[in-house]
Amino acid sequence: MAAMSSITAIASSGLRAAQQRLDASAHNIANAQTPGMRPLRVEQAEAATPPGGVRTSVQRASQPGVALEQEMVDQMSATYAFKANLRTLQTQDRMLGALLNEQA
Repeated sequence: MAAMSSITAIASSGLRAAQQRLDASAHNIANAQTPGMRPLRVEQAEAATPPGGVRTSVQRASQPGVALEQEMVDQMSATYAFKANLRTLQTQDRMLGALLNEQA
């Protein structure tokens, strides 16, 4: 069962990272016309401690200005990452259900 909890933790961290990326991009788009606004950037790195996953930090860009086309690409990428992590959790749930059915 330890592997199952690792899968949950890793996929959950991926969901949170994707959500942070979506939130930052939405903030950037909403404030694109604000003079001097420096966009938010989400930096992701592998979590070094068990059970693994990803850790994020939100930083302000060094230069002002928002590239709307890049924000749209970032949103699409974050959406795909969110869906992939969600699918991982759903697959784990089905596998656990099948295992419990076999044990019953």
